[in-house]
Amino acid sequence: MSAAEGGTDERDEFQRDALAGLASEPKTLPGKYLWDETGSDLFDRICAHPDYYPTKREMALLPRVAAEVAALVGPGVSVVEFGSGASRKIRTLLDALEAPAAFVGLDISGAYLEAAIARLAPDYPGVAMTPVCADYSKLVRLPPGAAAPPILGFFPGTSIGNFTPEQASGFLARAREALGPSHFLVGADPTQDPARLRRAYGESGGLMAALHLNLLDRMNRELGSDFDRDNFRHEARLADDPFRVEAHLVAHRAASYRIGERTIHFEAGESIRTDTSHKYAPDEFRELAAAQGWDPIRLWIDDDSGFSLHLLRAR
Repeated sequence: MSAAEGGTDERDEFQRDALAGLASEPKTLPGKYLWDETGSDLFDRICAHPDYYPTKREMALLPRVAAEVAALVGPGVSVVEFGSGASRKIRTLLDALEAPAAFVGLDISGAYLEAAIARLAPDYPGVAMTPVCADYSKLVRLPPGAAAPPILGFFPGTSIGNFTPEQASGFLARAREALGPSHFLVGADPTQDPARLRRAYGESGGLMAALHLNLLDRMNRELGSDFDRDNFRHEARLADDPFRVEAHLVAHRAASYRIGERTIHFEAGESIRTDTSHKYAPDEFRELAAAQGWDPIRLWIDDDSGFSLHLLRAR
């Protein structure tokens, strides 16, 4: 949900988070605010770009393993997808599952999610569908009756990588509380090839830059700030301990900008970190999951080692 969609409370939270992040050292902005309707649309286009390998590797792997997933979780499940977005990947899973009962799509961009569910629903008339506008970095409460057991949670893509190991542990614990006795299918990216990562996260035909610069436009539109997007360039940086890709918006020249009553100053070359993608090796992710009450059931890795799928079961 964008601040504009959600009203005063969401706008106030957005402003508090932006001010806190921009007052920190180094400056940061929460990656969840990338996902307004424009950002979601840009990412949809990024996923189709040749530089951005994770989606292609995932969509090569998921159809190959979907029938095995269906056999392991059994018939009549309710599927709950975290970060549903365009709700495209869920089709592969719904087509493979035996008599799925319900689908709950969770996403922070409410209008984008509702439009996606409206496109999806006519193709699955026997599946009850519920869009839920929610921030899954917090505890999610499912609407009563929307997802009756047995439940299969679905967290596709590489979104788990947006969390540090500590944050990923917190997410896995909250997901277990939200889903109850369930299975959970989670995607993760183990890639550590620098050239491949720079192409995917730093280039992608300029779309990745547009996605992150849109965050400045969103603050100007929804918070009344006065950022000059032309003074910033997008840059992808690799970092270690733990291994990750960081997205930064780097100021070309020194300048000051206002948000509300506050003035934020930038030196030339100073950056805002707008997102992080941690790369989790399979053993590392399974250890995180096991520590939060999830038993690893199966692991699948694509032929190019650019994507992995983990099927977990709540202990």
